[in-house]
Amino acid sequence: MDNIVTVNQVTKTYGGQNEKSYQALKGISFDVQKGEFVGIMGASGSGKTTLLNILSTLDTASSGQVTIDNQEITQLKGNELADFRAKEIGFIFQDFNLLENLTARENIALPLSLQNVAAAKINAAVSKIAQRLAITEILDSYPTQISGGQKQRVAAARALVSEPAILFGDEPTGALDSKSARDLLETMDDLNKNDQVSILLVTHDPFSASYCQRILFIKDGVISTQLQRGNQDRPTFYQEILTTLGTFEQ
Repeated sequence: MDNIVTVNQVTKTYGGQNEKSYQALKGISFDVQKGEFVGIMGASGSGKTTLLNILSTLDTASSGQVTIDNQEITQLKGNELADFRAKEIGFIFQDFNLLENLTARENIALPLSLQNVAAAKINAAVSKIAQRLAITEILDSYPTQISGGQKQRVAAARALVSEPAILFGDEPTGALDSKSARDLLETMDDLNKNDQVSILLVTHDPFSASYCQRILFIKDGVISTQLQRGNQDRPTFYQEILTTLGTFEQ
């Protein structure tokens, strides 16, 4: 199966010449296959957020290569990088990041509007993803008029409207109640299984991680171990995650 993401010996060091340096990532390598749902777990300060920021082009690696959909992103600059980010990467944030003065419809359409896509194509794409995520009835509502779970579905629709190569999630259930969190995870699982959406999810939550097919555990800037779900049901995988975290944190 083709890789949608390839990470090769990526390092990240913070601190200038006259500052104390800190190496957040120490030569990380892994692949994400097309259509795979991968989780990244690790304690605060382990490097997982730094890694996600590099993969999503919000930060740059100190060394190493990152390839997404056959494009080495470490070589992209300026407008070329901005275009790649807009077309190939979808991102769901923990705090939604919706613009309060825009309706749900306008928030979802924003990535396509910024790419100067024709209005008819934008409307069709928004309608399609809204129907897929069951939020058609709230498209003309503003963020202040909808629930947290609905806001995160709108954020997911915005991330997916351009049909990106991969969807990144940064603790996307962190601001949701348990029912809304479960609903979002079920939706992501459905998108992965039925639409073959490739997903990379950063989370500290074992319940969220149990929806993944594979989990990478990062500690002190390196991948220390990984779990493969295989044919296990989700509750069994959840217990394996808890057991692994228990030994991982000792």
